[in-house]
Amino acid sequence: MKINKIYKWTGIFGLGMVLFSWSQFPLYTVDTGHASLYDGAASAKQLFSIRNIAFTRILLDLCLYVCAMISGAGFRQLIKHTNADYEWIGTLLFGTLIVWLAVTLVADGLQGGAVLDTLGGNPDPSVVRGLTAATLLIYNGSTAFVVTAFFLAVAGYATFATGVLPKWTGWLAYISTALCIACVPAMYFGPVDYYGFYNAGGWGVAIIANFPPLIWVFVASIVLIKKSKTVVTTISKK
Repeated sequence: MKINKIYKWTGIFGLGMVLFSWSQFPLYTVDTGHASLYDGAASAKQLFSIRNIAFTRILLDLCLYVCAMISGAGFRQLIKHTNADYEWIGTLLFGTLIVWLAVTLVADGLQGGAVLDTLGGNPDPSVVRGLTAATLLIYNGSTAFVVTAFFLAVAGYATFATGVLPKWTGWLAYISTALCIACVPAMYFGPVDYYGFYNAGGWGVAIIANFPPLIWVFVASIVLIKKSKTVVTTISKK
């Protein structure tokens, strides 16, 4: 297979990952207001009112996961092609990406379950509260931040070690790693307040630990697409 096509498709699906992620943010702005996590009845009422919005966000997440897996597999192959001695780094990077997607997939399932519980007309406040609380540390929360930081750290190391991307993108990956790590302790700063800046549900950590990684993915994808126009070597079949 021509290596330039791998550069191209890795970049294209990387951009798809960013597109499906950023397209969700407007859907959060049309919420009817975040009910307190500690009020199960109010949370159930709010989730029912935005049920279609919530399902759309989950659907966009599923599209994001597909793009991310394809892009991650391509990036692993590019690392191997650039320097075969670092194939294990590419495998580690793909593995961390899969874990990153897996934990957020669990959160999507829990969030979807909470919404589904409201559709029968008689939601159980304790169920809605429990499912919603269960998403906090794995969706825009400390668990996801740790895995995301690990992924970016590996990507940065691969960049410096193999030259698969320009070195300045490696520094961007390291900066994003540091920002994700800085948000991990937010789980200690309760109670949960969606309007607060730094706590398990705060808007500050959601922005700090989400936008920099996505900016790295966006930049890396653009670089890979541009590089696909100049790289013409092929990977031989074995």
